[in-house]
Amino acid sequence: MPKRNNEHISISDALKEFVETNKLEKGLNKVNVADAWAKLMGNGVNNYTTAVNLERDTLYVQLSSSVLREELSYGKQKIINMLNEELGKEIIKKLILR
Repeated sequence: MPKRNNEHISISDALKEFVETNKLEKGLNKVNVADAWAKLMGNGVNNYTTAVNLERDTLYVQLSSSVLREELSYGKQKIINMLNEELGKEIIKKLILR
């Protein structure tokens, strides 16, 4: 049976401890990155986005418009910086548009 803490801790601290203990951070990062992409890119880009996948430190974004893919490729570093700022830590180091 797991050890019980009798100290009073905040819910946010308890959740952080739970995530660390069960090694859930990678999965949460994948979900958070997809949410950040949808939030930052807006409806115009989201209508053409078919998939957003995070593998290690690389974000793979699948787009259905070759014109949009080309347009976004000019600002890759800016997109990476915006997403990392939204997430609060440097998760993404490389962006691949497909």
